[in-house]
Amino acid sequence: MKTLDQITAGLQGYDPQAMSADDVQAFLSRLVTPVRDVLELPLFEALGRVLADDVISPFDVPPHDNSAMDGYAFDGKQLRTDSTIELQVVGTALAGKAWQGSDGPVKTGQCVKIMTGAVMPQGLDTVVPQESVTLNQVDEASHITLPPGLLRAGDNRRLRGEDLMQGKAALKKGEILTPARLGLAASLGLDTLKTWRPLRVAYFSTGDEILSLGEAPREGAVYDSNRYTLFGLLSRLGCQVIDMGVVRDDPALLEAAFTRAAAQADAIITSGGVSVGEADFTKAMMKKLGDVAFWRIAMRPGRPMAVGRILSTKSATIPIYTGTRSYTNNSNPDGAILFGLPGNPVAVMVTFLAFVRPALLQMMGANAAPAPLLKARSSEAIRKKPGRTEYQRGWVSSAPDGSLQVKSTGSQGSGVLRSMAEANGLMVLHHTQGNVAVGDEVDVMMFDGVI
Repeated sequence: MKTLDQITAGLQGYDPQAMSADDVQAFLSRLVTPVRDVLELPLFEALGRVLADDVISPFDVPPHDNSAMDGYAFDGKQLRTDSTIELQVVGTALAGKAWQGSDGPVKTGQCVKIMTGAVMPQGLDTVVPQESVTLNQVDEASHITLPPGLLRAGDNRRLRGEDLMQGKAALKKGEILTPARLGLAASLGLDTLKTWRPLRVAYFSTGDEILSLGEAPREGAVYDSNRYTLFGLLSRLGCQVIDMGVVRDDPALLEAAFTRAAAQADAIITSGGVSVGEADFTKAMMKKLGDVAFWRIAMRPGRPMAVGRILSTKSATIPIYTGTRSYTNNSNPDGAILFGLPGNPVAVMVTFLAFVRPALLQMMGANAAPAPLLKARSSEAIRKKPGRTEYQRGWVSSAPDGSLQVKSTGSQGSGVLRSMAEANGLMVLHHTQGNVAVGDEVDVMMFDGVI
């Protein structure tokens, strides 16, 4: 385990009071380490989990040459480029069983009607779609006529093992199990998969001005929204969440909350309490409980952030449940990773998407690359000073020419939740970027499947 000082020693030009977005991402990638506990889960419980081992194909997929469509199978050597060919239909090959002709193998001048997925009869390598031939009845026998130049030998045939070869990796360690990957595992006859256990993430909001739902309104207080957005973001990521509610600005209460969270979680996320001007006892208490750095990030929204580790003082084991399976989580001797986020609701979501989510994916053992930023043309002029990264809420749509366009969803204040709820992505205006004119391309981080 590296200390924060050891991590910062390897970062050129590290300045906690002037962190760029790239600096933050580089720091966090060195801070976090993946979990190492393995669960073997039924497929119905494995969605969203991360594979802990390669999945090796136990057989060829497909296991035999088969037809890619409904049509007629024949020996492609009979094809002509300058004249039609006529073939007698001598039977039908259905999916799910091998075709066996009563008169032995299919001969020259013959073909077999075949269904999609049916095993290719011996000696046949080409399938013509049924809609591309003329079917005739001659002396109680069916014949098809193929026009010249329609096909090449081998067309419309799926080869044995062309999808997966026996003994090769069908899925890789570190891949997130999506619906398609679950289907692939099922197609191999597998009913369980080895996955890394889900992360346990504790989160709470801080501040005397924060109301929990159900409390009566009072002057100067606001209802807590951050816990609900964090619950959604973490749940969609596949984490097991520990909601610790709202913690008042009281040193004893805060210390107890951090200590309890570190004893049962891999990561702790707080909102509020890390800005300039916040109570000094909060920062002092965090440093007392672990190894914590306080940053000012060159970004908007979301400038303040605290990062580090909160050490666990308890050695008790914690029973953890996922679906129908359970395991025991021994307290992490390295402590829980702390992500202390700003208090403003939009700043919480932006810092989570930009920094916390990639770090948690790394902790989950996922090797998923960041989602690519899309290019869209701005529908409006945007004022932007170089020297900080800005994440502006926007709505991406298709322009009349088919390209992507993006426009702001309104006020960009860090407390304005409505414009975040109406957005489908963030315009990412990079550190060195200046003003944006109408029609200029900007990068966009899409929300689909995340927020």
